Amino acid sequence: MKVAEIMESVTDFFKEHVAPPHRIISYESIQNGGWKITLEAFEEQEYMRRYAKDELLGIYEVLVNKQHNITSFSRTSLRYRSSPAEK
Repeated sequence: MKVAEIMESVTDFFKEHVAPPHRIISYESIQNGGWKITLEAFEEQEYMRRYAKDELLGIYEVLVNKQHNITSFSRTSLRYRSSPAEK
């Protein structure tokens, strides 16, 4: 599977189950033949807009196995969109 297809699969999963991704930050192959993808997704957009707050971005780490199925994901951090990204 091409990188673009894996990214599309992860994007579709997040749109359906979590939140629409803002952007994919990183993509790397891991030892078991799968992939680790890090992405940003907007959190609670309607709430933040209603109260005129800066948008929140959740940083998620997603693991994809050899069969191209998402095996796990977790939010590793949360930040305001206007805040600089951590290094």
